[in-house]
Amino acid sequence: MEEMEKMAAPQSDEELRITEKAIEMLRTVYDPEIPVNVYDLGLIYKIDYTASDKTLHVDMTLTAPSCPAADFILEDVRQKLVSIKGPDKVDLRLVFEPVWCNDMMSEEAKLELGFL
Repeated sequence: MEEMEKMAAPQSDEELRITEKAIEMLRTVYDPEIPVNVYDLGLIYKIDYTASDKTLHVDMTLTAPSCPAADFILEDVRQKLVSIKGPDKVDLRLVFEPVWCNDMMSEEAKLELGFL
Protein backbone atom coordinates (compact mmCIF):
# COMPACT_ATOMS: atom_id res chain seq x y z
CA MET A 1 0.00 0.00 0.00
CA GLU A 2 2.15 2.81 -1.38
CA GLU A 3 0.06 5.66 0.03
CA MET A 4 0.45 4.40 3.58
CA GLU A 5 4.25 4.66 3.27
CA LYS A 6 4.02 8.45 2.99
CA MET A 7 2.04 9.02 6.15
CA ALA A 8 2.26 8.15 9.80
CA ALA A 9 0.19 5.16 10.89
CA PRO A 10 -3.31 6.48 11.64
CA GLN A 11 -4.45 5.93 15.21
CA SER A 12 -8.18 6.42 14.77
CA ASP A 13 -10.94 6.50 12.17
CA GLU A 14 -10.83 10.30 12.34
CA GLU A 15 -7.10 10.40 11.63
CA LEU A 16 -7.49 7.92 8.77
CA ARG A 17 -10.37 9.91 7.25
CA ILE A 18 -8.47 13.18 7.41
CA THR A 19 -5.29 11.62 6.03
CA GLU A 20 -7.19 10.06 3.13
CA LYS A 21 -8.95 13.37 2.43
CA ALA A 22 -5.57 15.17 2.50
CA ILE A 23 -4.23 12.75 -0.12
CA GLU A 24 -7.36 13.26 -2.23
CA MET A 25 -6.94 17.04 -2.06
CA LEU A 26 -3.18 16.91 -2.75
CA ARG A 27 -3.90 14.94 -5.90
CA THR A 28 -5.68 18.06 -7.23
CA VAL A 29 -2.56 20.26 -6.91
CA TYR A 30 -0.32 20.47 -9.97
CA ASP A 31 2.95 22.15 -10.75
CA PRO A 32 1.97 24.39 -13.70
CA GLU A 33 4.95 23.04 -15.66
CA ILE A 34 4.39 19.32 -14.98
CA PRO A 35 1.16 17.42 -15.82
CA VAL A 36 1.32 15.30 -12.63
CA ASN A 37 -0.04 16.12 -9.18
CA VAL A 38 2.28 16.87 -6.25
CA TYR A 39 1.34 13.67 -4.40
CA ASP A 40 2.17 11.33 -7.28
CA LEU A 41 5.29 13.35 -8.06
CA GLY A 42 6.53 12.29 -4.62
CA LEU A 43 6.72 15.84 -3.29
CA ILE A 44 4.73 14.99 -0.15
CA TYR A 45 7.03 13.53 2.49
CA LYS A 46 4.70 13.41 5.51
CA ILE A 47 1.00 13.61 6.27
CA ASP A 48 0.12 13.38 9.95
CA TYR A 49 -3.04 14.50 11.73
CA THR A 50 -2.83 15.13 15.47
CA ALA A 51 -6.33 14.81 16.93
CA SER A 52 -5.33 16.26 20.31
CA ASP A 53 -4.64 19.70 18.83
CA LYS A 54 -6.61 19.20 15.58
CA THR A 55 -3.55 19.99 13.47
CA LEU A 56 -2.76 18.52 10.07
CA HIS A 57 1.02 18.32 9.65
CA VAL A 58 2.35 18.06 6.09
CA ASP A 59 5.97 18.10 4.99
CA MET A 60 6.59 18.63 1.31
CA THR A 61 9.38 19.53 -1.05
CA LEU A 62 9.74 20.88 -4.57
CA THR A 63 11.37 19.33 -7.62
CA ALA A 64 14.07 22.02 -7.27
CA PRO A 65 14.77 24.60 -4.53
CA SER A 66 14.59 27.38 -7.11
CA CYS A 67 11.23 26.25 -8.53
CA PRO A 68 9.65 29.34 -10.15
CA ALA A 69 6.15 28.12 -9.23
CA ALA A 70 6.97 27.51 -5.55
CA ASP A 71 4.72 30.23 -4.12
CA PHE A 72 1.81 29.18 -6.34
CA ILE A 73 2.17 25.49 -5.46
CA LEU A 74 2.53 26.08 -1.72
CA GLU A 75 -0.50 28.38 -1.62
CA ASP A 76 -2.57 25.88 -3.61
CA VAL A 77 -1.55 23.07 -1.22
CA ARG A 78 -2.37 25.24 1.81
CA GLN A 79 -5.79 26.25 0.43
CA LYS A 80 -6.72 22.65 -0.38
CA LEU A 81 -5.63 21.39 3.05
CA VAL A 82 -7.45 24.10 5.02
CA SER A 83 -10.65 23.17 3.17
CA ILE A 84 -10.67 19.74 4.83
CA LYS A 85 -13.34 19.36 7.49
CA GLY A 86 -11.85 18.42 10.86
CA PRO A 87 -8.45 20.06 11.29
CA ASP A 88 -8.42 23.51 12.91
CA LYS A 89 -4.85 24.19 11.76
CA VAL A 90 -2.53 23.18 8.94
CA ASP A 91 1.20 23.01 9.63
CA LEU A 92 2.70 22.98 6.12
CA ARG A 93 6.47 22.72 6.08
CA LEU A 94 8.69 23.06 3.04
CA VAL A 95 11.69 20.75 3.43
CA PHE A 96 14.61 19.84 1.19
CA GLU A 97 15.86 16.75 3.03
CA PRO A 98 15.92 14.26 1.51
CA VAL A 99 16.54 15.86 -1.85
CA TRP A 100 13.76 15.00 -4.29
CA CYS A 101 14.56 12.76 -7.25
CA ASN A 102 12.41 11.12 -9.90
CA ASP A 103 12.63 7.77 -8.09
CA MET A 104 10.14 9.24 -5.59
CA MET A 105 7.40 9.44 -8.22
CA SER A 106 4.56 6.91 -8.37
CA GLU A 107 4.52 4.43 -11.23
CA GLU A 108 1.62 6.37 -12.76
CA ALA A 109 3.63 9.61 -12.68
CA LYS A 110 6.65 7.94 -14.24
CA LEU A 111 4.46 6.53 -17.01
CA GLU A 112 2.79 9.93 -17.61
CA LEU A 113 6.16 11.64 -17.89
CA GLY A 114 7.74 8.95 -20.06
CA PHE A 115 10.15 7.52 -17.49
CA LEU A 116 8.80 3.99 -18.03
